[in-house]
Amino acid sequence: MTGKRGSGHRGLKERVKTARRRKPSSVRWLQRQLNDPYVARTKAEGWRSRAAFKLLEMNDKHKLLKPGSRVIDLGAAPGGWSQVAAKLTGSTEVDPLIVAIDYLGVDPIPGVVILKKDFLDDDAPQALIDCLGGHKADLVLSDMAAPTTGHKATDHLRIMGLCETAAEFARNVLAPGGHFLAKVFRGGTENDLLNGLKRDFERVYHVKPPASRSDSAEMYLLAMGYRGSGDNR
Repeated sequence: MTGKRGSGHRGLKERVKTARRRKPSSVRWLQRQLNDPYVARTKAEGWRSRAAFKLLEMNDKHKLLKPGSRVIDLGAAPGGWSQVAAKLTGSTEVDPLIVAIDYLGVDPIPGVVILKKDFLDDDAPQALIDCLGGHKADLVLSDMAAPTTGHKATDHLRIMGLCETAAEFARNVLAPGGHFLAKVFRGGTENDLLNGLKRDFERVYHVKPPASRSDSAEMYLLAMGYRGSGDNR
């Protein structure tokens, strides 16, 4: 422990008092946050969320983001993935390459066009396409997750529904050779979705980056090398 003994003692008393006013689940969450090195790095390096490190780690391995790449970020709040994408693609205010969408809203990020909108709205896909200015995307990201119910089967179906919708959107906006990355939950990706992605992309993986907590059911579905729509094949 660093610092004076007295100040450390006061801090310990404050933590105990705070813990008494919280639910056990909240205390566990706080303890995990305080002991998570990624949380400390998030603040030190200026990222919006620790999720930024998940994308950084997946990009280090699979080389998803390149200078000049055009990216659509679905479920972007609070903006960590869009931050990473803007930095690695060289996106600027003059020539924005990143389009982000979330119904929660995202604080401005240099080089990112942000839509405060639900991706599931009927007009959302066209709004995203319009923001690309007629260009195809090189990468579609989806870190979307429906509010959890506590019922594993229901939560799994909900997030898989989001993933399927995002995958269909990706097919419509990706340039040949483009990539699709989406959050799923451990428990199996539906065969229809996997088979469709394997048909339309050259390589399909399940990925769990180190920054994704080991006790979390989340993982990512990565489809690389879009073969192109029927018109482009």
